[in-house]
Amino acid sequence: MSLFRTHSAAVFGIEGRPVEIEVDMYNAGMIRDIIMVGMPDTAVKESRERIKSALMNSGFGFPNKSVTINLAPANVRKEGAGFDLPVAMAILGAMGTVSRCGDHLLAGELSLDGGLRPIRGALSIAVCAQRQGLKSLIVPKENAAEAAVVEGLSVYGLAHLSEAVALVNKPGAFAPLAPTNGEAARLGQEAALDFIDVRGQAATKRALEVAAAGGHNVLMVGPPGSGKTMLAKRLAGILPPLSFAEALETTQVHSVAGALAKGAGLMGTRPFRSPHHTISDAGLLGGGPGMPRPGEVSLAHHGVLFLDELPEFPRNVLELLRQPLEERSVTIARSQMTLSFPANFMLVGAMNP
Repeated sequence: MSLFRTHSAAVFGIEGRPVEIEVDMYNAGMIRDIIMVGMPDTAVKESRERIKSALMNSGFGFPNKSVTINLAPANVRKEGAGFDLPVAMAILGAMGTVSRCGDHLLAGELSLDGGLRPIRGALSIAVCAQRQGLKSLIVPKENAAEAAVVEGLSVYGLAHLSEAVALVNKPGAFAPLAPTNGEAARLGQEAALDFIDVRGQAATKRALEVAAAGGHNVLMVGPPGSGKTMLAKRLAGILPPLSFAEALETTQVHSVAGALAKGAGLMGTRPFRSPHHTISDAGLLGGGPGMPRPGEVSLAHHGVLFLDELPEFPRNVLELLRQPLEERSVTIARSQMTLSFPANFMLVGAMNP
């Protein structure tokens, strides 16, 4: 067998989109090329060297042939190191080392010794696998907990390329991670800060309780040391617990941004974000070079965005808050794509008189 296919996914915004990896091998005389097509970015192109070393150091060897790797659909840009594992498995399939793995979706970065490193957006990739009707998902073990919240999908968290090969060839060799039920969305809610630590400030606490009940934005004005920041940090703790749907969406945003703790599953507490007043436009709303990333307004989704020293923020940055406050989402337009990130948050500002 010289042609082999595997399934993977690319993350656009907070959504995963299916990507099919095709690998073909052929004899081309003395030339031994590895050609990758399908609009890969620099990180994906560099995977050729990582994959070759990983295969060699894992004892699988590397074919003495020319290799063509196609990432389909070819008109969509591919970004990140998460395609290392599916490309390596497709090469092994073309070599005859692994059998068909059409029921698996694979995602993971490879180290030079074949180890699997965590990736961004594992939860979005898991949702994509479920929508595609695939039976299982193979990801690095650090990403398994967040991916396991998706129902109807067997999630395998592995540590090495050799384990992925063993799983595909012998499906019973590894047990999937136990699925996380909806109650996980409420785990850790007790750890959130609340008003129990605040003495006095009865009028301010009452105002914040009314704002929390109605989802209103707040501006606190007072001298330094009067407790504005302390009260703002505890506002998220008196908001209602996250529902499962809210926790899923919030976790997706943080997963795509790489803000989830190592090995973390579903987020259980409402986020509290407090950016510095020197933040840039892209840092607040999202964007950046390459594939746009979520900004602070999206990382505060279903939580609180706290702007301390509000008058110190540049006027143009504050003006950018109009769209997310009105539409509860942020749309970032680029020449080749337009992405939307959710941004349903409570805005709390603080300033001196």
